Amino acid sequence: MMDMSWLSSIIVGAGCLALGYIIGARHPARIFFLGRLAKDTTIVDANKKNQIKQPLEIEKLAEIIEDFKMVLVVRNDLKMGKGKIAAQCSHATLGLYKKLLHRAPKSLNRWEMCGQVKVVVKIESEDDMLVLQERAKSLNIPTHITIDAGRTQIAPNSRTVMAVIGPADMVDDVTGGLKLL
Repeated sequence: MMDMSWLSSIIVGAGCLALGYIIGARHPARIFFLGRLAKDTTIVDANKKNQIKQPLEIEKLAEIIEDFKMVLVVRNDLKMGKGKIAAQCSHATLGLYKKLLHRAPKSLNRWEMCGQVKVVVKIESEDDMLVLQERAKSLNIPTHITIDAGRTQIAPNSRTVMAVIGPADMVDDVTGGLKLL
């Protein structure tokens, strides 16, 4: 009798493990917690205390458009070294990710499900970068521009890289004319 209860315990445990795996594969905990954070957390801007930030419009697009990507626009006129460019692209990616984490978690999830596509292109001036940012804003596509502290290769407060994320077609409307770095 003792042997049968041990065997049935293993079978029940294995069944629970399999069920947990299936549920987890269909509904990852990360998505559950991000969605919950977006609903339950009040985000307060330092300049606008006690005002709740609303979800970004891109959040709606994440529900209907499947192909999302991020483009990193690097200023070519600054003549940054390869390592500096890599660091600035990392800052831009993380800055945009943090901006979207609570206000557009479905967008981040969609981008992650697409393989976290990142394309790096170059632009010739700060003014051109700011024009692109305005174009992205007019399409309600989120951006983040990294501003360098100026401790190594370039002048302080230089805008180095702009990250933009969204549906691939809309991002291409903003950055499609730029050449790969």
